[in-house]
Amino acid sequence: MRAVVQRVNNASVTVDGRTIGSIGRGFLVLLGVHVSDTEKDADYIAKKISGLRVFEDPDGKMNLSLNDANGELLVVSQFTLYGDARHGNRPSFIEAALPDTAIPLYEYVVSKLRESFHVETGEFGADMKVSLVNDGPVTILLDSKKSF
Repeated sequence: MRAVVQRVNNASVTVDGRTIGSIGRGFLVLLGVHVSDTEKDADYIAKKISGLRVFEDPDGKMNLSLNDANGELLVVSQFTLYGDARHGNRPSFIEAALPDTAIPLYEYVVSKLRESFHVETGEFGADMKVSLVNDGPVTILLDSKKSF
């Protein structure tokens, strides 16, 4: 499982011109599910997102977690995180999980994060427009396959 975590001042996602998710200060998380992912991968990603200390403390150091900063989450599915363009210019997405695997794991991560945070989401499989004001910019890449 891969996640691109961006510290934001605000972020929103729209589908067909209507806003379906919107947050203030917090994380925009673009989440991709690999064909071999399990709940172990989802647990790892949720725990890492919850514990990331990338908000500034009073001394200006990135030392505070999302919880410390009273932040929110916008989690958006993004199968293209598993795009592979090594063998040409048109990416292959064969490593991205199909919806029957990806949706339950995506929803599992969202449910784990909702245990501690306010979480908004995109719409799985929809053509989404994501807007954000990246704060910093701070962008962290997480990959569950690099954790074990």
